[in-house]
Amino acid sequence: MRLNDYEKQASREVESWKSGGVSLIQQMFHLAMKPVDWVVERVVPQNLIDQASDGVAGVLAMLNDASEWTYNEADLLQSAKKFEIEVEKIIDLREIPLEKLDRFAQSHFNENAVMAAMEGGGAGLGGAALILADIPLLFTINFRLIQQIGGSYGFSMRDPEFQPLVLAIYNVAASGSAEAKHDALKEMSVAAAAFAHNLEYRGKRAGGTLRDQERHLPREIAKNLIGHKLGQMIPLAGAAVGAGINYWFTTQTAEATYMLFRSLYVERKERL
Repeated sequence: MRLNDYEKQASREVESWKSGGVSLIQQMFHLAMKPVDWVVERVVPQNLIDQASDGVAGVLAMLNDASEWTYNEADLLQSAKKFEIEVEKIIDLREIPLEKLDRFAQSHFNENAVMAAMEGGGAGLGGAALILADIPLLFTINFRLIQQIGGSYGFSMRDPEFQPLVLAIYNVAASGSAEAKHDALKEMSVAAAAFAHNLEYRGKRAGGTLRDQERHLPREIAKNLIGHKLGQMIPLAGAAVGAGINYWFTTQTAEATYMLFRSLYVERKERL
C-alpha cells in the first residue's frame, strides 16, 4: 500500500535515527558519568556488580508474567479519545493515521520518565540494598512504557511473541549503538511481514519468551546501565545519580520504542 507524505517523512526520520549512532544527549550523559564510573571502579565490590547484572537478567525473565498489571488496555483506549481517536480495540489503532498515533505515543514519554526519576532518587538514598531493589522497578516502569507506546500503534505487547522486540528495545536504550538499532529494526521488519500477511509473529531469535531469550541478553544492558546505577552508592550524590540515570534510561527507552514502532507501522502498511 502506498505511503502518504507524513509516513514517508516518518520513514526518513527512522532511517536518520538508525544511522545516527549514539545521540549527543547520550554522549553528554556518558561524559558526565565518567567521574562516577571512576569512583565505582575503585570502591564497589565485584560481587555487587555481579549481583546487579544477574538482577537485570532475572527481571527481564519475569516481565512477561508482569504484563497483565503493568498497564491497562481499557485506560489506553480511553486516553486515546483526547487525541480524537475513537476505537474499540487496540488492534484497530493500526488503521488510524500515523500523525495522530505519533502524538498519542509521545504523550506517554514524560509521565514514565518522571516516575522513574522519582523512584531512582529515592533508591539513591539507600545504598546497595536499594540499588538492587531499584533495578526491577526501573525495568517495570520501562516495560509499562514500551507497552503503552506499542499499544498506541495497535500492538498490544501482551503476548509472549512480542518479547524479542522488548529485548531489542532495551538493547538500544542501554547502548544507543548503530548495531543495536540495526538489529532492532530487523526484528521489526520480521514482525511487519508477519502482521501484514496475518501470520503469527514468532521473532527472528530462537524461542518466544524472555525466559527462552536469557542467553541472548545483550551485554550492553549490564555494561552501560549497571555500572552507572552503582554510582548511587556514592555518599550525598546517590539520590541525584539515581534520579538522573533512571530519567536518562527511560527517555532513551521512549525514543527507541517510538522510532521502532513507527517503523513497524510504516513497513506493515507498505507490505499490505
